[in-house]
Amino acid sequence: MSAIETRLTDLGISLPDAAAPAANYVPYVRTGNQLFISGQLPMDAGKIAFTGKLGGDVSVEDGKAAAKTCAINLLAQAKAATGNLDKVVRLVKIVGFVNSTAEFTDQPQVINGASDFLVDAMGDAGRHARSAVSAASLPFGAAVEIEAIFEIED
Repeated sequence: MSAIETRLTDLGISLPDAAAPAANYVPYVRTGNQLFISGQLPMDAGKIAFTGKLGGDVSVEDGKAAAKTCAINLLAQAKAATGNLDKVVRLVKIVGFVNSTAEFTDQPQVINGASDFLVDAMGDAGRHARSAVSAASLPFGAAVEIEAIFEIED
């Protein structure tokens, strides 16, 4: 078990199987020592766990939970891509998309749900650059979508 998976166990989290793409794209691309993970939705047990708009029918707390679920799915994809999370050197960047109303301005607070979790799971290697932006809508009505770039060992 990798160090990250040991931390996840301590946090009471087990990684799901990596989700298959929902359209004509691949879930990740590895080039050199970088791993690009396609946008992950808040999927849990094969279903979108959080749908709707922040600033509308979704609370900030539920948005943060959705972002955390996306981050769990990012790690699942990283494991699928590398075969072992010990090959992950660090998280470089995440980009978080928040399905929100035009008036909603707390996108950074929502994406903190992912950022805080990733630091808990990865320690200092989980500290990352990021963007947190609003989206008028997201696939399948998801509340949040997050993509990532990891540095990995060869």
